Amino acid sequence: MKTAIVVGATGLIGKSLIKQLAECAGIAQVITITRRKICYDNPKISNQVVDFAHLDSFSWYFKGDLLFSCLGTTKKQAGSVAAQRVVDVDYQLKVAELAADNGVSEYFLVSSSDANGKSKNAYLQMKGELEDKVTQLKFKRICIFQPSLLLGEREGFRFGEKLGSWILPLLCRLPLLKRYKPIYGEQVATKMCQESLKLKTGVQRFTLDACFPDEV
Repeated sequence: MKTAIVVGATGLIGKSLIKQLAECAGIAQVITITRRKICYDNPKISNQVVDFAHLDSFSWYFKGDLLFSCLGTTKKQAGSVAAQRVVDVDYQLKVAELAADNGVSEYFLVSSSDANGKSKNAYLQMKGELEDKVTQLKFKRICIFQPSLLLGEREGFRFGEKLGSWILPLLCRLPLLKRYKPIYGEQVATKMCQESLKLKTGVQRFTLDACFPDEV
């Protein structure tokens, strides 16, 4: 029986993931790490509140078997690219480092399609940089999930994502664009949960076409 730690538990993927993990027979406890208190009805799920700007002061919360990092924000929400970077790179990297130092053996990261540390696109560059850094950490297994546009019910309206959800499915009928098809956050959570139950080692990356060839 394993203990799973989830960062980004209030987001589109995170909310679905914790529910699915709690339903897994092999998971004894699900610990959600959040910046505000959240109460859950399921006794397998517990919540720990942290100040992400001072994660070293909460290092003991990052002890378990599996770490799931679904944390992320947008430039609009953060206020600037620099502020977005703090959440998308700095906080997530620090969480991964603390977990690795505490002996967590498996790490599951939500990244992005086309993530590349050398990209001229700020968002893709941040995601790629984070991937490059976490793969150097001493986890027994690292799984990186690279979905395209995420669909599902979010807090707040995002015009760009709504527009993309209409246009991308049409464009992605072309074989070369298949990997960019929109995908529901719940589907990504399902894949993460499924992979966490497998006995594997090393670094694996999951692109949309490889994970869900028949979805959306």
